[in-house]
Amino acid sequence: MTARYCSLAQQSAPAFTPGLAAERLDALVSGHRMWVSGTVLHYCFFDRDTDKSSVHDPETGETRRVSWVGGKEQQDVVRECFQEWQDLGIGLSFKEVRDRSEAELRIGFQLGDGSWSTVGKDALRVGLNERTMNFGWDLTVPGERGTALHEIGHALGMLHEHQSPFAGIHWDDEAVYADLAGPPNFWSRDRTFFNILRKLDPNEVNGSAWDPHSIMEYPFSAGLILEPEQFRAGLNPPGVLSEADRKFVRRWYPPTEPSGPRELVPFRSAPLRLGPAEQADFVIEPPETREYTVGTFGDSDTLVVIFEERDGEPRYLTAQDDGGTAHNATIKARLVKGRRYFVRVRLYANWGSGDTAVMCW
Repeated sequence: MTARYCSLAQQSAPAFTPGLAAERLDALVSGHRMWVSGTVLHYCFFDRDTDKSSVHDPETGETRRVSWVGGKEQQDVVRECFQEWQDLGIGLSFKEVRDRSEAELRIGFQLGDGSWSTVGKDALRVGLNERTMNFGWDLTVPGERGTALHEIGHALGMLHEHQSPFAGIHWDDEAVYADLAGPPNFWSRDRTFFNILRKLDPNEVNGSAWDPHSIMEYPFSAGLILEPEQFRAGLNPPGVLSEADRKFVRRWYPPTEPSGPRELVPFRSAPLRLGPAEQADFVIEPPETREYTVGTFGDSDTLVVIFEERDGEPRYLTAQDDGGTAHNATIKARLVKGRRYFVRVRLYANWGSGDTAVMCW
């Protein structure tokens, strides 16, 4: 029987500045959805009677309103899986909050809508009263815990492993379309192509080699894969984090050592020299409430991120990289008098080093 599959929403390809060098473009493609190491990702569960939407039942043709609220047992599975990812010692941490306006990740349990998640920072484009992740079936059933690990993997920026161009999978396309058109998925041809048959850009994939044991790999029944030959009888990943999964997130999210905040007085830093993947934090205390521009200026390609201090910890606010053209990054954000903000400057792991200064005006 065909498994129930995660279905990602189709997104348009990101647009980058024309004329970028191939090496710089590759770095931007591979990292445009990834969070900055050191970020605290806040998550919440929908809990109101009004948190619901319409679901179409393809078997009966009926449409009905279905709640997004999940029970404690379902929520506990998700909590445990967030902790399992964090226990890898990565440079991200997760914190549950009750206020959805404080959460980058907002989680529903709507039956009939499938299981899915936005990918990485795509979550920041979603409205505060909308889901960034959904679980459409019972996570407490034996073997379904891997669904929660899989969707959190998407939230960290990981994509489907079977779509890696390094996999060398030769599909029986029509058999795949026919299989996914029936129960329990009822997918259209477009959805099947986007989530299964489409090959990813080599710079988007989770690693340089295919990992059939990855938590991001779908199981497939016999008769769908023609090559490699050993998977003609089916592909059955174990549903746990593989060693390659662990290496991928540790590479993207290495543990960060606090560098100590450096005060911006008056909103301008002395030049600092950063090496590849190094970062420094600055503190801004705006003298008035208005929209400010924060920028980095220097000879190296940088990423600038603004965090707002909430309850003694930094909360992700917004970010911008330099675009690979002028080695400068500028970003606009509305800052409120009386609040503290952290500006994190980070050099790309594989792109130069040099003097960088930070200004706010």
